[in-house]
Amino acid sequence: QVKLVESGGGSVQPGGSLRLSCATSIVTWCMGWFRQAPDKEREGVATIFRDGRTTYADSVKGRFTISKDNTKNALYLEMESLNPEDTATYYCVAGWMAGCRFVENEFPNWGQGTQVTVSS
Repeated sequence: QVKLVESGGGSVQPGGSLRLSCATSIVTWCMGWFRQAPDKEREGVATIFRDGRTTYADSVKGRFTISKDNTKNALYLEMESLNPEDTATYYCVAGWMAGCRFVENEFPNWGQGTQVTVSS
């Protein structure tokens, strides 16, 4: 079991920025972020593989940046140009799969989530 604890969520106005952090008991081969808005299906946001390769959902490309620090056992999500559609609970996820795709079932480890609210 990989323990994941998210932090950094909060409220921000449209166009603003937030930096989410995830403290993990170990940096796995594949780590990432999913999000879920109220009454909506969870969706993948970004992933980062052990070699540094990253993937992003089309909706966040150019605005969000995923990164990790293996020495600190930490995962980050820098969010820029936030809009109301980004409002959701954001979850840190981790797994050991060779791929690193937006497939929920491939991530056995999930954090409790941190709330991000974007509104005027």
